[in-house]
Amino acid sequence: MCFCVIVTTNMRVQLQKDQSAEVFSRQLLDIGNGQLPIDETRRISFPDNLCNLVTSKEELIEKVFPKIQINFRNHDWLSERAVLAAKNKDVYQLNNFIQSSIQSEEIIYKSIDTVVEADEVVNYPSEFLNSLDLPGMPPHILKLKICVPIIMLRNFNQPKLCNGTRLAVKKLMNNVVEATILTGPFKGEDVLIPRIPMIPTDTPIKFQRLQFPIRMAFAITITHNKAQGHSLELCGLDLGADCFSHGQLYVACSRVGKPDSLYIYANNGRTKNIAYPQ
Repeated sequence: MCFCVIVTTNMRVQLQKDQSAEVFSRQLLDIGNGQLPIDETRRISFPDNLCNLVTSKEELIEKVFPKIQINFRNHDWLSERAVLAAKNKDVYQLNNFIQSSIQSEEIIYKSIDTVVEADEVVNYPSEFLNSLDLPGMPPHILKLKICVPIIMLRNFNQPKLCNGTRLAVKKLMNNVVEATILTGPFKGEDVLIPRIPMIPTDTPIKFQRLQFPIRMAFAITITHNKAQGHSLELCGLDLGADCFSHGQLYVACSRVGKPDSLYIYANNGRTKNIAYPQ
């Protein structure tokens, strides 16, 4: 037997306890239930009081991470904000762009990629394996700077380090990254993250990547539980690429409790909202 649970109250919004929050809550439910009007291209326009619309990705980044060169060392400031995007490639581009604005030394870590079955070496050379950039896996080339936010991609040393834990880089060493936990019951604690072997489960090629189980986290994807579990004081939403699965837009917009905390970039101010009837 299975049950369908329909959410009728957004607790992040409920905690705000003001009139604008009540309007915001109703608008979020309209998004979640697919009740906003759509145009001939199957897209919705955002109500004026739902969010702050921006006209470029650069403006979105500036609104979410103002004066980043000054503020990025502040862990509280860093932990309360993020940009969300629907697709991994946009997340990677956003992270690299934001990190490039920080004037400090960048350390590059390259993974060691090998096929699991020895007789497949000829078919899948290391150069090909290096080129694979898969969801839930760290990249072959991981570029990091001191103090940038990162996110765990695997459970490691639970409950302190779990998939989705956000941290800030404290020290970059050859085989270990030292980082400070940004949120949760272990906030403020320093931890050591080693390289570990990881095997992706959703690819026909069985290969192993030896790399740090982390990615940068100025930006994260919407659909992963990494976004769904995070409450934010300030959230940017990059909808240059439309949402593509049920509930994505609702999940993204509901990371904050009030409309003033939500900034959205969308082509012509419109986007697709995938919401199937319950």
